[in-house]
Amino acid sequence: MTTHRMKHEHNGEVPAIELIGLDKFYGAFQALHGVDLAVRKGERVVVCGPSGSGKSTMIRCINRLEQHDAGSICVDGVMLTNDKNRIDAIRNDVGMVFQHFNLFPHMTVLQNCTLALRILHRMPKADADARAMCLLERVRIPEQSMKYPNQLSGGQQQRVAIARALCLRPKIMLFDEPTSALDPEMVREVLDAMIELAEEGMTMICVTHEMNFARRVADRIVFMEMGKIIEEGTPERMFKAPEQDRTRTFFNQMNH
Repeated sequence: MTTHRMKHEHNGEVPAIELIGLDKFYGAFQALHGVDLAVRKGERVVVCGPSGSGKSTMIRCINRLEQHDAGSICVDGVMLTNDKNRIDAIRNDVGMVFQHFNLFPHMTVLQNCTLALRILHRMPKADADARAMCLLERVRIPEQSMKYPNQLSGGQQQRVAIARALCLRPKIMLFDEPTSALDPEMVREVLDAMIELAEEGMTMICVTHEMNFARRVADRIVFMEMGKIIEEGTPERMFKAPEQDRTRTFFNQMNH
């Protein structure tokens, strides 16, 4: 494990997330080909690329929603293995927000946010409610706490999903195309909540096609195609002077 760390150590600091030689197969189809990626603590990484390029598969492997077939994943220095305790520990540190909100329809917004705190962490109801309300304030929807998901707009539901993930106080947030299921007028409110998180220094990996968000928030943009990282760099370089033809074509299309 030490040799793995040496590869991407930044000023002696263990990366928040480190993927080395990651392969993932679905039957005969190889979705990820030897992916290497290291994310520093506090770094904001935007992952983009065409549909089917492996972006979502990669971040779903980080908290074991998908099991990788070869290579290694370390989260904050902890190697992800089949050990259930390790998987649980990593999931505690890694919050995830999906394209679809995955809220429980029969529970209020507040109950959705406090469920994991009360069941997994056995937190008293009053404490769990107080933490959830604080985070609903942070995403600017405390007044919706007693409503049910179907009474909210898509943008509000996605902000509830962000608050729910933050309730567990993760060190890292993963976003898997969090705005792609939203109507265009709702995208802004979700991106605003994510921008605030980024400005507070949260370590983030975000799979998105929102290029203005990438320009504003990302420390680094990673471009993937056919299960590989083709190119990565600062937003300025990736937008203005990407080295690979394929990257250039993609960004030109996204800019028009």
